[in-house]
Amino acid sequence: MTDTQPFALIVLLTAAVGLVAVLSNRLTERVKIPSPALVLAGAAVAVKVVPSLHAPPRQAVERVVTVALVCILFDGGMHIGWSRFRSAAAPIATVGVVGTFLTVAALAVFAHLAFGLAWYLALLVATAVAPTDPAVVFSVLGQREVSGRSGTILEGESGANDPVGIALMASLIGAGGLSAGAFARVGGEFVLQMTVGAAVGVAGGWALLWFIRRVPLPSEGLYPLRTLACALLIFAAATLAHGSGFLAVFAAGIVLGDGRAPFKREIERFHTALASLAEIVAFVVLGLTVDLAVIARADVWVPGIILGAVLAFVIRPVLVGACLIPARLKSNERNFVLFAGLKGAVPILLGIFLLEAHEPQAGRLFGIVAVVVVFSVVVQGSLVPAAARLLRVQMRAIEPQPWALGVRLRDEPSGVHHLTIKAGSAADGRTVGEITGLPGDAWVSFVVRDGQLVPITEDMRLRPGDDVLVLADPDLREKLITAFEGR
Repeated sequence: MTDTQPFALIVLLTAAVGLVAVLSNRLTERVKIPSPALVLAGAAVAVKVVPSLHAPPRQAVERVVTVALVCILFDGGMHIGWSRFRSAAAPIATVGVVGTFLTVAALAVFAHLAFGLAWYLALLVATAVAPTDPAVVFSVLGQREVSGRSGTILEGESGANDPVGIALMASLIGAGGLSAGAFARVGGEFVLQMTVGAAVGVAGGWALLWFIRRVPLPSEGLYPLRTLACALLIFAAATLAHGSGFLAVFAAGIVLGDGRAPFKREIERFHTALASLAEIVAFVVLGLTVDLAVIARADVWVPGIILGAVLAFVIRPVLVGACLIPARLKSNERNFVLFAGLKGAVPILLGIFLLEAHEPQAGRLFGIVAVVVVFSVVVQGSLVPAAARLLRVQMRAIEPQPWALGVRLRDEPSGVHHLTIKAGSAADGRTVGEITGLPGDAWVSFVVRDGQLVPITEDMRLRPGDDVLVLADPDLREKLITAFEGR
């Protein structure tokens, strides 16, 4: 029992840090600096000023952040869902894959010419800072979310370029240098990881959906835990098959996102909360690895700030902007997507890969990567709300809804459709009485407007943003989506 009090102290400090990290979102709304930056900086300062606090082993950091990313990517895939992903699949794939490669190539050339880094090291640094993190963007937007295809592209880009960046870094480190043979091995390994990861993810997502629907459990609290265990299983299976486990869980989340399953709302809420916790844990652990003494060196922070600025204001707008041309976004939406490509936990994780690989100047390179992330989060992140207002980007309010009204059913309701009225759709401006002929025999039974349950009358007109519960034949699903959501 001699360890009881020291352990209690550790629990107390951990709980206090977690509570402060959660409440930092309230501070973010005022200072307009993403909460991950505050958590990262706080952990880095704490490990410097508290003598008894030491940086955790790098392998432990890598494993903790890996599990955290699995949770984040799986929840991100579920949030997008197949219907949203399908509407923006081409630009997401182009920006996530082609845009990442172009970004890496251009930044590597700049790092080599401007700072004299060897080509191989310049390529490693460029690969580390290429992935983006939309969660950082949404943390500074407060209770608003980017609507339309631009929001889907912004979310989907990170889900795509995180696995791409991780796979590319692993392939480059495995190659050990640059040569014609090394490029061939890197290309082959990358294609293998992406192909296997996508295949395992899609197959695993469908298998998971079948598993949830066909195998009941004795308690509703077990359903989210089963989903989490299956997500980790999909990640491990894809990794053992030499594929990208991160792409696999992202793809599985997309498949599961629009699927109908028992206790689906409970599963989604659990994974959203888990992803938020995982992000906090990832930035705390990564912050503990940042050495402020290294960051303070001029040969670290100067290249880091310059690389961050060139990446944010030159390379991404030009090269990723070219990739977005076929998407035919409005100019204000395209410019916002290009500006909001902030960095997050993945670049620092890839920097730890550099430390683990014992590359020359690994400590300096890791410091440069950390400075690029801090520059992106603090400088770009603080300007994101102003950029959204200046560009007049369409947003939708995400107000907390602490009260729920619903009923439990033993069997799956086959003819119930949950839809959201979109501006310009056939149902926009129509009365409930007119909906009966649009299409087939549809009956509006439930309308929620601005977070309030609205009494239904035949002359009540539907508005954009209304959440509607419609009873209709299951075969009318696609026609109802077209009529109510315009897609």
